[in-house]
Amino acid sequence: MAQTTITEALAELKTIGKRLEKKKQFVLDYLMRPEHVRDPLQNDGGSASSVARERQAIGDLEERIVSVRRAIQVANESNMIVVAGRTRSIADWLVWRREIAPLHNQFMAQLRQKIDAQRSEIMRRGAGLAATTDAAKPGDVIVNISEQELAKEIEEIEYVLGTLDGQLSLKNATILIDV
Repeated sequence: MAQTTITEALAELKTIGKRLEKKKQFVLDYLMRPEHVRDPLQNDGGSASSVARERQAIGDLEERIVSVRRAIQVANESNMIVVAGRTRSIADWLVWRREIAPLHNQFMAQLRQKIDAQRSEIMRRGAGLAATTDAAKPGDVIVNISEQELAKEIEEIEYVLGTLDGQLSLKNATILIDV
């Protein structure tokens, strides 16, 4: 086993992906040939043995991917990041960034758009928006959330995502894994 940073391991995964593509293409190219055509790989043991070696190499590279991904996962589960006062494992932050943040951003945008659309409609009719029923006049529409708090929440999620990206880059460059 060798130690490497997560950044280096991720770069290795990209390289493995490219190598796999080339090896698979080689296997496809030499999978068959007409019997009467001279074997172009006869000096290397023949097409059949070359294809068998490449298929073995493909399997070995695929296993390397699993090993590297597993080592990264273990590191991500055991290393913590603090962003905006919230502490989570890197693995949990990655799940949050991939599955929660986009949907939350979309919902916040829908809230903002709905309020803006209603404001435009109300202005067209000559009525107004009220933050509470106490301030409302007949014909006004009451907004049941604070627009200031909504803006703050939208800003905060952008801050968290930006900070998280920086923290992940730093951690990936400094955390050592065994692969």
